[in-house]
Amino acid sequence: MRFGPWYPLARAGDLAPPEEGVLQLRLASGLLDYPKGKSAMVAYRHAPDLRAVARALAREHPGDLLCRHLIEIPEATDLAGFCAKLRQEFVRRFGRTPVYDP
Repeated sequence: MRFGPWYPLARAGDLAPPEEGVLQLRLASGLLDYPKGKSAMVAYRHAPDLRAVARALAREHPGDLLCRHLIEIPEATDLAGFCAKLRQEFVRRFGRTPVYDP
C-alpha cells in the first residue's frame, strides 16, 4: 500500500476519490505535543466515500491542514483494519490517538 502526495485539506473535496479508502491529516507546519513525543499527524480516517469525508473534515477543521489518501491498494485489503492499525501504531509511538481522531 502507498499513500499519494500531501495536498491542502481545503482541496480534498476535488482531489480525494469518491470511493472507499483511508485518509491521513497532518499540520502543514509545526508539531503537536503528545505524551511520548511530537508529531504533525492529527487524524486517520477510513471511509466508504473519501471525498465526502474529506469535505466534512475541511468544514470541521478550516485552517492549515494537509491531507493524503491511499493510491495503491492491493485487492481484498481490509481498509478499516488498516486504518485501525495506523491508529494503534500512533498510540504506541506517541501515547494517545491523534487530536482529531474520534
